[in-house]
Amino acid sequence: MLTISQELREKIIAHARADHPDEACGVVAGPAGSDRPERFVPMLNAARSPTFYEFDSGDLLRLYREMDDRDEEPVVIYHSHTATEAYPSRTDISYANEPGAHYVLVSTAECGNGEGPVSFRSFRIVEGEVTEEEVRVV
Repeated sequence: MLTISQELREKIIAHARADHPDEACGVVAGPAGSDRPERFVPMLNAARSPTFYEFDSGDLLRLYREMDDRDEEPVVIYHSHTATEAYPSRTDISYANEPGAHYVLVSTAECGNGEGPVSFRSFRIVEGEVTEEEVRVV
């Protein structure tokens, strides 16, 4: 189960809406070994695409160094789908290389960058196996 604060959930959704029609992406870091998402780190989608996301390699390297210095790890890795449901694509699954992370997907297919309903779902992706998990907002 992913336990996440209302504030972090809202920040992820706001980022997804702001970047629509391109996919948004980012990380929520937390203390290593804690499974507690705490520090919101929106990233630039280097692909600038409505159907694909890619972290900028330089930004990602800096983030991992920063997390290492702070004894953090990526607790949540999130991105948005702009025209499809909030479910990992084959590409998403192939790029999922953090077996301990929660992979959050937000679909802005219904609302675009405006107010309106979004789908917010979390998955574990380990060795190509996708398992949806409950999201508890606190």
